[in-house]
Amino acid sequence: MTSRTGRAIAVVYLGSSVLLAAAVGHAETARYDVDPDHSIVEFKVAHMVISKTTGHFKDYGGFIEMDPDAGTVKALEATIKTASITTNQEKRDAHLRNPDFFDVEKYPTIAFKMKTYKKSGDGYTAVGDLTLHGVTKDVILTGNLNGVTKDPWGNTRAGFAAEGKVNRKDFGMVWNKALDSGGLVVGDEVLIKLDIECIKAKP
Repeated sequence: MTSRTGRAIAVVYLGSSVLLAAAVGHAETARYDVDPDHSIVEFKVAHMVISKTTGHFKDYGGFIEMDPDAGTVKALEATIKTASITTNQEKRDAHLRNPDFFDVEKYPTIAFKMKTYKKSGDGYTAVGDLTLHGVTKDVILTGNLNGVTKDPWGNTRAGFAAEGKVNRKDFGMVWNKALDSGGLVVGDEVLIKLDIECIKAKP
């Protein structure tokens, strides 16, 4: 190897190292806290086979640690207060809060904690522990990062959309009634739909 070739290789190596260091330095993993005023945690479940009942929770919180530029997520956790459930029908909501379903006195919270995260094209898949009704099971959430922007008050905001499915019987929610025409009053599969806005935490 000539000294000129050696110097050229050294220059290329040094340049590559600088670019890599710059890229690493640009990446920023930060915490984004859920803004419940601009988010919704919704669910849908079949009712008497012919329709679906939709509801949501009004009291929840959580955070995500991520680098939106790199599309990487380090952590994602959320907690929901079960007593805050609403389907816009008081009698049904009272039934959902009692021991036939959420049993809010005994199990006041639902918790999610991400275990793995995978980016797939423009979307992502997150697998985590969902603790509901005293039982912990894996749940898969798939969705998208809608984008990141600055609000008029200088906060950095990020928006997400995600969906997942759970079987309520897996979590010990087995109450049901048979219909004379066949089928059951309440379906077993529950669709979870999340539209979440987060605010980047201040340093």
